Amino acid sequence: MRHSCHIIARLFESLEELIKPGISTWEIDNFADSFIRKQGAVPSFKGYTVPGLPPFPGTICASPNSVIVHGIPSKKTILKEGDILGVDVGVYKEGYHGDAARTYVVGSVSELARKLLDVTSTSLEIGISMAVAGNRIGDISASIGDYVASNGFYVADNLTGHGIGRELHESPQIPNFGQKGKGPRIQVGMTLAIEPMVNVGTNNVRETGWEFRTADDSLSAHFEHTILVTDGQPEILTRL
Repeated sequence: MRHSCHIIARLFESLEELIKPGISTWEIDNFADSFIRKQGAVPSFKGYTVPGLPPFPGTICASPNSVIVHGIPSKKTILKEGDILGVDVGVYKEGYHGDAARTYVVGSVSELARKLLDVTSTSLEIGISMAVAGNRIGDISASIGDYVASNGFYVADNLTGHGIGRELHESPQIPNFGQKGKGPRIQVGMTLAIEPMVNVGTNNVRETGWEFRTADDSLSAHFEHTILVTDGQPEILTRL
């Protein structure tokens, strides 16, 4: 899993230079696909299936502005100054998956967008800090939801983190709001994908095929890490 996760971390560093005004999300997807395969790995998302939908066509989920998650890369989606872009990536190597997401700024963005990204990334760090043996999943969820709400934003309804390992999505689900002391007990050796998805204007979500959007078309940000629960502080596998 460390190998899979480190590929994602290195890819995210490379995307910092690539994501600029004028590039299409299709071009970003092609870059990511080539990058992953050169490391002897394969994309976890490409061809992924759920009931009622065609296989996911992209290597990455590319989610601009009001798209919360699962945005499909497209030649028609050209990034422009002031956009934000959530990039979610899964990598499979030697029998194990890694999964992470980061939201990028495209050129100069508004103060509101900057605050949204800061709050979302900080909420992820807060959630990770609760992923210690003996706590419960609800401790992660409550810490994320409480911090987001205290900053006037909203976590997206019914979109959760998850366990990860030999399968991309495993138990337990990890909601981004909840009650402390509730849910499954966190144990040493668990590998979890924690991923707050935070909206500016509403918690309500509009689903169109694969894509989930904010119901009011307000901005949304997404940050995610795969972590390992240890006998001390959690190890963030998708960070170099």
